[in-house]
Amino acid sequence: MPLLVVGISVLVLLLLMTRLRLNGFAALLLVAVGVALVQGIPVATIPDVLSEGIGDQIGDTMLTIGLGAMVGRVMGDAGAAQRIAGKLLDAFGPRWVQVAMVVTSMLIGVTMFYEVAFVIIVPIAFTLVRVTGAKLLWVGLPMSIALSTMHSFLPPHPGPTAVAATFHASVGLTLFYGLFVAVPAGALIALTWPRLPFVARLTPAIPQGLVSDREFTDEEMPGLGWSLLVALFPVVLIVAAAVTDMAASGDSPFLHVVAFVGSAPIALLLTLCLAVWAFGPRIGRSLSDVGASCGSAAQAMAMILLVIGAGGAFKNVLVEGGISDYIKDVTDGWSISPIVLAWLVAVILRIALGSATVAVVTASGVALPLLAGSGVHPEVMVLAVACGSIAFSHVNDPGFWLFKEYFNLSVIEAIKVRTSYTTVLAVLGLGGVLVVEWGLDVLSL
Repeated sequence: MPLLVVGISVLVLLLLMTRLRLNGFAALLLVAVGVALVQGIPVATIPDVLSEGIGDQIGDTMLTIGLGAMVGRVMGDAGAAQRIAGKLLDAFGPRWVQVAMVVTSMLIGVTMFYEVAFVIIVPIAFTLVRVTGAKLLWVGLPMSIALSTMHSFLPPHPGPTAVAATFHASVGLTLFYGLFVAVPAGALIALTWPRLPFVARLTPAIPQGLVSDREFTDEEMPGLGWSLLVALFPVVLIVAAAVTDMAASGDSPFLHVVAFVGSAPIALLLTLCLAVWAFGPRIGRSLSDVGASCGSAAQAMAMILLVIGAGGAFKNVLVEGGISDYIKDVTDGWSISPIVLAWLVAVILRIALGSATVAVVTASGVALPLLAGSGVHPEVMVLAVACGSIAFSHVNDPGFWLFKEYFNLSVIEAIKVRTSYTTVLAVLGLGGVLVVEWGLDVLSL
């Protein structure tokens, strides 16, 4: 049974990494090879399947995470991150630092990928931890939860946008309805989870090399205007491209230029150039000093990228092994509410494959025949699938490894924290979606 293979593979992976202390990169590749053999993937093609999975995952994340880490390190070494952190503390106060992180993350995360927004905001979170003396998860976890919610629930993120096209739903209405689900659910979990005993007991330290340890005086730091300009520059470019894509149609050169400049890697590359120009003199007298700053960030990211790439290999083996097709066949005849079915299929696929994108696309295909004649609003169906795709993030999800490495957690600790919060978010999301559908039905009476 394919789902049993998934369950056993996860247990073997946990054993390799916890009891045997095997490196995450090697452990993921070993388990991926084992699953490929069990699922009947031809031995000769297994290396290609692994390479394809690593290539797809690294291709999606290396430029984004690498450039984002460099921007964050330059901002940290110049004192810009400390300037922004200080202003957030002045505006919200130390007591409300979590609210500051939630508000900032939700505003930035509406249109930005989780990974992109994460690497932009995390230097500010690290600086707040150092300045306030708070625990890393007390400040960083609300940020991650808020970003996870925005990325998974709402268009123009890729999963919800793809499902909206399948259901012929309005992207604008999906975003509008989704905010009524995502904002309260995300804020509730973001402010609750760090206070839970099993999270509060964890005291990880900030990973070395990702942020400067230096304490700057007020005179040494750049002004707030320049600091915010560099921090928000990629946000503006990416948001402009997303809005233009939703509002305009056609094939004009202008639209191509906007899409190019607003793509995450190009936006971050331009931001890095701006950061070096604006803050370079504060870091050192020559470009080599700035290069050393960027190099330090790249070295700190090397193992994180390797582990994320291996997570992509594991995910690709599960997909190539036919597990998504098996789940689709099993659930095809279930006679339950289209909303609940769409959500449940997305949850099962997310657990089995780790890929939120694969989960939402497959779940939408299963639920699409049930939409016609059901009376359910297509925008609500999009949200149901999107909410299900966030559940049970664990070792076959590359985002899980990003979270684990940046917050310096063990595998078991990351499962306790991230797997639990993503699952509760999915359940709250389903409840919110059902409420939205009920409200729309009442208004249409």
